[in-house]
Amino acid sequence: MRMSQQGRYRGGKAKEFTIGHITMADLPPRDTVRWVSSRKATVVEAVQCGVITLADACSRYALSLEEFLSWQRALEQGGTPGLRATNPAKPKEH
Repeated sequence: MRMSQQGRYRGGKAKEFTIGHITMADLPPRDTVRWVSSRKATVVEAVQCGVITLADACSRYALSLEEFLSWQRALEQGGTPGLRATNPAKPKEH
């Protein structure tokens, strides 16, 4: 089964995470530009499962170590929803 079907943070709680069978075929394409939360989670999970090394993931996706670690922290703290890129509304000028 694909990771997108098995490995999930349930209820946004990191403690309830179950790892599925992830392979290199489950990774996002090298030229990914739009990083939705599920793609970020797949990359983090692949590194954690040993499918790809941290160095290879950073090189493959042009990520800095800091960016990858921020994804990892967000995934651990808030599950896949924690990886969503949200832009807080700017305060209206009066």
